Amino acid sequence: MLADEHTHAPLKRTAWFRFYEELNDFLPEELRKKSFPYEFTGTPSVKNSIEAIGVPQAEVDLVIVNGESVGFDHRLHGGERISVYPVFESLDISPLVHLRAKPLRHTKFIADVNLGSLARKLRLLGFDTYFRNDLEDDEIVRISLNEKRIILTRDIGILKHNVVTHAYWLRSDDPPTQLKEVVRRFQLEKSLMPFSRCSVCNARLKPVDLEQAKAYIPENTLKHFNEFYTCPSCGKYYWKGSHYEKILEWVKEIEEQG
Repeated sequence: MLADEHTHAPLKRTAWFRFYEELNDFLPEELRKKSFPYEFTGTPSVKNSIEAIGVPQAEVDLVIVNGESVGFDHRLHGGERISVYPVFESLDISPLVHLRAKPLRHTKFIADVNLGSLARKLRLLGFDTYFRNDLEDDEIVRISLNEKRIILTRDIGILKHNVVTHAYWLRSDDPPTQLKEVVRRFQLEKSLMPFSRCSVCNARLKPVDLEQAKAYIPENTLKHFNEFYTCPSCGKYYWKGSHYEKILEWVKEIEEQG
């Protein structure tokens, strides 16, 4: 390590960073949407520098240093201008250097223990969403990797696990807003399949005939509906009642804001 010849202190160098789009959410207000200096000693990697600034590597998919895309292991020497871009889950940037696995074209989620309401809403819109309220962070990470699921979390700490490849930090703590946030972030507007998954256990629903439903559905309900579904996993029955109208309202709001 080089040192100042007069003070023997490690020599400080500077690189200029600029973070784009939602990566700015991790930065203090004064550093957002502009280039700013980052001082360091030695020759740190791009990955270590980005995380030292406060941005989880799991949210980063592209780094440009002096006009060229580089990997996370690229070393800084001082004087560089660095542009950092967020995960491109739906766009094809294959000519450039991807810093994580390829996008998950068949979108599946795992929600952390604080996102039970969001998980239920995603299931009601047809998205495969794993959720248990007793999972530890390391279990969430393991399931994400084994089943190729995108981690949804309000805990930035999960995103800082080195092995995490697909994850998203929810900016809002309001479940309806979170739902719209996830749909917009992963461009799922054309993938909505309401009434296709069980909101309780995530299994796909199957249609059942009226005769089979009679033993499980209230008699008054049978008078007003003739289309029924069941969950083959937990046995819950569904029909297109008032809750289905609510789901259609969500779909309409998402499509209008898309």
